[in-house]
Amino acid sequence: MKMISSIAITRTCAVACLVLAANAGFSKFSAPATAQAINNKAVNSKIVLPPSSYADLADLSAVAPVVLIGEISSVIPLKPVQAPGVAAGYRRAFITTKAAGLIRGEGGVAPTLSYLYDIPLDARGKLPKLKKRRVLLFARPGARPGEIQLVAPDAQIDWSPEREATVRSIVSELLSAKAPPKIIGLGDAFHVAGTVQGEGETQMFLRTDSGEPVSLSIVRRPGEEPKWAVALGEIVDEAAATPKPGTLLWYRLACGLPSALPPAAVRTLAVPDAEAARADYQLVVDGLGPCGRTRMPR
Repeated sequence: MKMISSIAITRTCAVACLVLAANAGFSKFSAPATAQAINNKAVNSKIVLPPSSYADLADLSAVAPVVLIGEISSVIPLKPVQAPGVAAGYRRAFITTKAAGLIRGEGGVAPTLSYLYDIPLDARGKLPKLKKRRVLLFARPGARPGEIQLVAPDAQIDWSPEREATVRSIVSELLSAKAPPKIIGLGDAFHVAGTVQGEGETQMFLRTDSGEPVSLSIVRRPGEEPKWAVALGEIVDEAAATPKPGTLLWYRLACGLPSALPPAAVRTLAVPDAEAARADYQLVVDGLGPCGRTRMPR
């Protein structure tokens, strides 16, 4: 009779424990969109995952208490009975990775980490080669030391120097005492017409998840380009600049504001003032540009 090594027993137990601990977490995630699944086809055995825009990386960084660079050391595919609910075109696997760099995580992480991941299959329906691949991981601590749980099914993405630099910048801003709050809606808008044609000022108050005051101000003067700015606080500074794309404040606004001014925001305004406020809000939306999100936020 063949002897089973203690290493094999330990690995089998680890797989079973992690499956039980993390399956519940994976079950709440919806299957990736079809367009994303198409983009996940292998190119020369290298998968290309959707999260690459600033907004995608910010979505993941904002909800992940642990962000790190990993180098995959082993991949153990699970049997279908061990991985219920996996979307078509994917295969769940138990992955072990070496921590190659910690970007976010209080208390640090173990040098070797394990987690479950639904791997997109290649064009032939096969698992791509992930061993030795360097990846960015967005996760939360698992049930046991050395285990982590991805915050979303697409929270493992291929590493690149550019992506790492972007994520480090995002995390730095998120952890800053001056980090802009998450925008959850629009409050009231006010408009005051000037004394001459084409002059006016609009102010809009935004609702945030933390209750911190955030407002937009738009100023129009005859013969000048209209100007708008965002204020983080009670005082509106007309000299404030508009947020630059690829910053956390820009992301909060571009991805958090509705595409049009809601009727409730101008319910108390006279018709001409409401129309002016809508035009000024459109100026802000156009100035911010598209959010650039390619994934569904969790």
